[in-house]
Amino acid sequence: MGRFVFGAARLATACALAALAAGATVTGAAASPTAPIKIKREWMAAPAAPGTPSSFNLKGSHLPHDLNLNRVGVIKVGRRTAKNVLVFVPGTSGGAAYIVPFAKSLAQRLGDWQVWSVERRENLLEDQSLLRKAKSGKATPAEVFHYYLGYLTEAGEPKPHMTLIPSETVSFAREWGMNVAVEDLHTVIEAAKAQGGKVVLAGHSLGGSVVTAYATWDFAGTPGADGLSGLVYDDGGSSPTPVTKEKAEEELTKLSKGSPWLAFGGIGSPYLGLFSSLGAQSTVQAPEEASLAESFALLPANLKPKNEKGELIPVTNEAEFGYGVNVGSSPPSLIAAQVHAGAGLEAAAKEDGLVGWDGTGAISPLRRYAEMLAGTDTKQADGDEWYFPERLTIDTGAVAEGNSNPAQEVLGEKAIHGHELPAAMKILAISSELDKAFGGSVLTSAEVLAAQSGIPAENLTLIDRESEYAHNDPAAAEPEGNIEGNAFYDGLVPFLEGIAP
Repeated sequence: MGRFVFGAARLATACALAALAAGATVTGAAASPTAPIKIKREWMAAPAAPGTPSSFNLKGSHLPHDLNLNRVGVIKVGRRTAKNVLVFVPGTSGGAAYIVPFAKSLAQRLGDWQVWSVERRENLLEDQSLLRKAKSGKATPAEVFHYYLGYLTEAGEPKPHMTLIPSETVSFAREWGMNVAVEDLHTVIEAAKAQGGKVVLAGHSLGGSVVTAYATWDFAGTPGADGLSGLVYDDGGSSPTPVTKEKAEEELTKLSKGSPWLAFGGIGSPYLGLFSSLGAQSTVQAPEEASLAESFALLPANLKPKNEKGELIPVTNEAEFGYGVNVGSSPPSLIAAQVHAGAGLEAAAKEDGLVGWDGTGAISPLRRYAEMLAGTDTKQADGDEWYFPERLTIDTGAVAEGNSNPAQEVLGEKAIHGHELPAAMKILAISSELDKAFGGSVLTSAEVLAAQSGIPAENLTLIDRESEYAHNDPAAAEPEGNIEGNAFYDGLVPFLEGIAP
């Protein structure tokens, strides 16, 4: 899940080597009996963000005591001996586990490449306790739903349940903008460079703006792109035109009076992340069981399946999840969360009276997308971000292909080396239907960035899927065994091979 960003045209309606601080390891699918693909989640010490405590406590919650929030995480996918690293930045409200299924296929194909997916510091605030149990078969979908959402409409004080985080206790997150994201990313990239191979920086959706910001950021007089071998834009980038100084000031004033967190698609934190994570997990764990979410009073009406007459119908967990994310039934405000997952709701109910999901014609198999958002291969992470900083969304509007401008001065950004990227830099970009919907162009953005620094056209790989792919299809389409294949995967493999054969 993510948000496509082109400067001011944000999708407002709808996601030095540091010491290792903590880590947990789980093993993914094996590449071969002798060279398994490993999946490892780690947290690294990151620069202290303004006002952010190194010891955060939330009374009554399942969060760790004395939680250090000045950390950045990665999920590493690949062989431990692989020296080259593709660092991946998720989009708006996207967690690091989002790219794991795609990364497993990539690492399987390219034995000397790892994929490191960035887990932003705000994900430390997520209470993954019962979802972790569900992944181990120790909690039922009903128990999980009650813990995270169901209790909100139950009488009395039904225990146990998650503890919501009052906005006033995390007011410091209003400072978690591009400066914090870039400095945290610098920690990850320096660690990737220490592997001794090539490093390529990739981003999905808003993560594409972070890629441009990092590549053009001023690090003691040199751009962040120095030492990188390539940039990859998965349906996201920045516009040459920044927001105005006045708009930046207006956005900061509004932020100072409100929640630190973005309301993605009009749904406030942490609820959209919870709807997505729980819907995905129930689809993975019990796809044919009756949906718990569709009768939940607080689920937005436009996410509840209806027949052609507009009547609510009983559906399976899989059908509920599919209805909310599939092109054609998913609401327009959630366009950045969509995939082409098939024909839609089945025409007739099953023997148990439930309507299931018809995946005929899918570009992205629904259960694969569910695994991405549920974080099936990770015990303590998912592919959603329950708490996404509004400040980071604001700051993307001033990146402007890495050119100094008044809005950057207001926001304190340093993405100023847009004309000084290495001429040998290679760039890959893929577009989707979101380009048509919002009038931007991921491909044009990549071309402008390259032209500014004299990067030759032969160094660009541009993949136009504006008429075929939804925003999440590049990562969610099955790379192997799919009639249509996966255009992003098919382009990225030779791109990386050209950088490190």
